[in-house]
Amino acid sequence: MCTTRRFTLAALALSISSFNAAAATPDDVAPLGKLPRWAQPLAYHLDFRVDPQQSAYTGSAAIDIELKQAADHLWLHGQDLKVSKVTLSDSAKKIHAAQYKVAAQKEGVATVEFGKTLPAGRYRMTLEYSAPFNEQLEGVYKVSNQGVPYVITQMEAISARYAFPGFDEPSFKTPFTLSLTVPENQVAVANTQQISEQKLDNGWHKLSFAATKPLPTYLVAFAVGPWDVVDGPQIPATQWRAQATPLRGIAPHGEGPRIKPALAQTPAIITALEDYFGFGYPFDKVDLLAAPDFAAGAMENPGLVTFRDYLMLLDANSPAHNVRSSFNVAAHELAHQWFGDTVTMPWWDDLWLNEAFATWMQAKITQQLHPEYRADLALIGGANSAMQSDSLVSVRKIRQPITGNGDIETAFDGITYEKGAAVLNMFERYLGADTFRQGVRAYVKQHQFSSATADDLVAALAKASGKDQRFAKAMQSFLDQPGVPLIDTALHWENGKAVLHMKQQRYLPLGSAGNANTLWGIPVCVRYSIANGAPKTQCDLLDQAQGTMVLPDATASSWYMPNADAAGYYRFDMAHDDLARLTGNLAQLPDTEQLAYADAINAGFGHGDLDAAAVLAAAPVLAQSSTREVATALLPTLKWLSKYEVRNEAQHNRLTELARKMYLPRLQQLGYQRRVNESQDDALLRATLAQFLALDVKLPEVRQALLLQGDKALEKNANGQLDLVAANPDLLRAVLSVTAQEQGTPAIDVLIKALGNTNEPAQRMAILSGLGAVTASAGAERARNLALDPRVKVGEMSTVLRASREDGEGREAMWKWFKLNHEQVIKRSGEASGGRLPDLIAGDSCSQSEAERLGAFFQPLLGQLPGAERGLAQTREKTLLCTALREKQDPAAILR
Repeated sequence: MCTTRRFTLAALALSISSFNAAAATPDDVAPLGKLPRWAQPLAYHLDFRVDPQQSAYTGSAAIDIELKQAADHLWLHGQDLKVSKVTLSDSAKKIHAAQYKVAAQKEGVATVEFGKTLPAGRYRMTLEYSAPFNEQLEGVYKVSNQGVPYVITQMEAISARYAFPGFDEPSFKTPFTLSLTVPENQVAVANTQQISEQKLDNGWHKLSFAATKPLPTYLVAFAVGPWDVVDGPQIPATQWRAQATPLRGIAPHGEGPRIKPALAQTPAIITALEDYFGFGYPFDKVDLLAAPDFAAGAMENPGLVTFRDYLMLLDANSPAHNVRSSFNVAAHELAHQWFGDTVTMPWWDDLWLNEAFATWMQAKITQQLHPEYRADLALIGGANSAMQSDSLVSVRKIRQPITGNGDIETAFDGITYEKGAAVLNMFERYLGADTFRQGVRAYVKQHQFSSATADDLVAALAKASGKDQRFAKAMQSFLDQPGVPLIDTALHWENGKAVLHMKQQRYLPLGSAGNANTLWGIPVCVRYSIANGAPKTQCDLLDQAQGTMVLPDATASSWYMPNADAAGYYRFDMAHDDLARLTGNLAQLPDTEQLAYADAINAGFGHGDLDAAAVLAAAPVLAQSSTREVATALLPTLKWLSKYEVRNEAQHNRLTELARKMYLPRLQQLGYQRRVNESQDDALLRATLAQFLALDVKLPEVRQALLLQGDKALEKNANGQLDLVAANPDLLRAVLSVTAQEQGTPAIDVLIKALGNTNEPAQRMAILSGLGAVTASAGAERARNLALDPRVKVGEMSTVLRASREDGEGREAMWKWFKLNHEQVIKRSGEASGGRLPDLIAGDSCSQSEAERLGAFFQPLLGQLPGAERGLAQTREKTLLCTALREKQDPAAILR
């Protein structure tokens, strides 16, 4: 009896369990945003068979998964994959057949159908598939270098789905174990160290790599090709890391020696980062790879960081800009190894946690190791640039809700990078550097190898500082709403004290339709003069519409700078007399604050408070600065006046002569050739001034000096190649631009031919810029057509097109060309580039008619181009704002 009863109860329990399992089967539709959480990846085993000589590759993805509930299917990502077989094995090793089906092709969503309901539990799902090498630099893609093919990966943001089927979201962090089967004459590298090699038949071998730490899909990376592998200096053990870490450079064949400078600077960057985070480098090696073609500047794949080749391949003839950028970008990508790789955002609305932090940390590390690079000024310059974009009504928030794949693509912008970094910089000052670092260390340690949100970071900073909710609300006010604050200030003498009155609102340019009534929690720091002694600084948190700040020891005639050290992410508008006193004492300000003053001039002009006369009065004062960034800070506004406000010869002559007086002596003092042991800053200033005076102002004497170098550069050397090194490498772009404009067809013919014979990345960029600068119609059309020519790499297309719009024939010619060729441009560059297309083609437009035609053309394409809606809105708004500002101007102001 008892046995029978137990059997009956067990049977009943099994029956109920089966019923509940069937009832729990999800009844859902294809998820176009986040995948449902009832199916979770636990680990990946990826096996690729790759031959760069072929047009496609094959792969096998074995994914350990957990079903949180009974289901007859699961959702995952896969795009342009031909899946031939799917199986599931359960914990008892029982095999279940399954079927892979595309559910939403455009979004890359697929389903695996089990054919029956499977109970909750753990399974291994294996998918065998093939896929073409991507042609738009996404997923697994193929490029050529000197006619030799290479295969590289780029998974961020959502391109891992082109490479293998999986759960392509940042919150799904798991270990990945990779193996690569490749021809024996090919080198293969991946995120981790190679642990074995197996020789196969027919000249192939299989390379297996160690399992990774938990990673999201967008950080998986590998590369196959005849790479040069160069050992760098090992990164020595530190108090944070017990073992030395191997360091290598991966360069296209024959280019290995040129990656050594980048390798030499890497150990110092890594150890400086470890000291900041109090956390040792968390991966098993560091490989730096110079990609022959790459959509981004660089990518922080742990263990295999990929860069555009010009950032890694350096020698004595490399432009100073490339040398400095090499260090800056390396510092940025290596900072990601902690912020982004070790701790990852759970969803793309917190992308800023990756990019803003890496941008801010890049400046900190660069300032520490190369103070002469003035990364502090670069951080301020980046903030000023972000404030221009942040003035738009159509601008993103730092933490912008993601409603579709297009929002993910457009999140990689100046708001995420530069504004985010500026906000971190501002609140670091508010909390104190040591306290801020303590909070960051706690955040990384608590969330290592998992995911965390902005709220987690704010909470860690609040705990470290002991600040209350007022701090949290202040920081979140910059993260969760768009716009840049404008603080109106006026100093009053009240009851024997100097009292600064402050009002905050949103900065809006002239002609904006936005609402200025926005409140932030703004850490405001003011530097001011006192009667006897050095200037003082006073700080407070302005989180109401109005506030006051007493300035101890100030007098009624004190000058003050409303943004001490330019550390605040805000603009200011001073009372007239206050601004006059500040202007009169500009030389007493540190260059950081002079840069903030220059932004106030630019912002005042854009707001309609200052006219051309005010800008032209401030420009000579700033131009005298010994600091490059300050001396050139008003160039954007001067270019704007030259482009949009010159209506007669007298105005043209006034701007030309002013530019000649302000900047030509400085350029002539520097000379047009490199000097022995000159600073990088001199080289960068020379390049900026030569570009401005030759191509924007078009001073004959500067153009003639560059043309002399161009004539030598276009002469063939003993090998029948152009002697491009005869020109100053820092000026090569301007040199070739002027030469192509002046010589026309002969120079164009030579440069186009050289493009097919030149592999050096900096020289290629200069050639493309020179071709794009051509002004004669026939030649300019030939240059633009190169963007569709296989001799121009996909990642180089924007160089020639942007140059054609800015330095060449201009917006009208570009627009006509794009209308005829837009389908080919989109096909070649990829639909994911849609968010950047409106600005690439129509940026700098400045009329109502241009805004209308832009909208009319792109509106029907929005469904095809992810992200184009935001790109269109921002480009159109900038066009209308430019139009309003131009109409407001009094042309006579230029002549005052």
